[in-house]
Amino acid sequence: MVETNNSITNKIYKKLSIQINLNGLSFCIKNSLNNTIELYQEANFDAFNKDKSIEDNLKNYFLSLSNFKDNYDEVLILHDNPMNTFVPKSLFDENYLGTYLQYHSKVFDTDYFTYDQLNNSDMVNVYIPYVNFNNFFIEQFGSFEYKHLSTIFLNVIQEKHKNNHEKMMFVYMQKDNFQMIVLKEGKLFLHNHFSYKTKEDFIYYVLFTAEQLHLNPEDFKLKFIGDINIESEIYQIAFNYIRHVDLCDVSEGFNSSFSDTLNRKFNLLFST
Repeated sequence: MVETNNSITNKIYKKLSIQINLNGLSFCIKNSLNNTIELYQEANFDAFNKDKSIEDNLKNYFLSLSNFKDNYDEVLILHDNPMNTFVPKSLFDENYLGTYLQYHSKVFDTDYFTYDQLNNSDMVNVYIPYVNFNNFFIEQFGSFEYKHLSTIFLNVIQEKHKNNHEKMMFVYMQKDNFQMIVLKEGKLFLHNHFSYKTKEDFIYYVLFTAEQLHLNPEDFKLKFIGDINIESEIYQIAFNYIRHVDLCDVSEGFNSSFSDTLNRKFNLLFST
């Protein structure tokens, strides 16, 4: 979090949130006074100059954006990668962060580990942030807050469904990967990341997970968020195999004039 301009008279009422992974980034500027999204933009790293470092490309990209040069009361960086795991607070010891990750991620002694506290949850999210991206943003902003994207995902889902006692599956779709959260009585039952190339890959992972968790495709509810709509092949194949399929409601939490499709795609970013 930016540590300047904290008094009411100095407040700008603007918050910058950036979601970043190895393939690209998206960002939005939110007016914190009326909770309105003023601007969003995304960039694919494939379009960057291959002869320059990612840091130089990022610098040139942000310098080209006139709106990005504004000052902000808060800056939040969301690290979007599969190198995380949720740990019950009763089992958590911050002296052993790497131990929690070594069973499903390749970790090295030189890796930097950190964790997020979750809202209204008995879980801690342990993860490896992109240190080179953090270093770049330190140069740009001086200080900022950063979290793992799955922390936002779980916070958003749990807040909306904290009083729901069913087993529900939530899938956050992106271009070639997705995150899955299963809630049981409003609490985290499972979280995982999957990479996929075809719609058949996707439905295999969903149905296999459902089988392992004893979820009947005739009974449990599957809700989508992210880069998806009801015409997409992913939605259609899910609808063929699972009785209760729907898109998450994105009408609450922030104000924007964007379409439901756009609000759904950037919902986690906009919700910060």
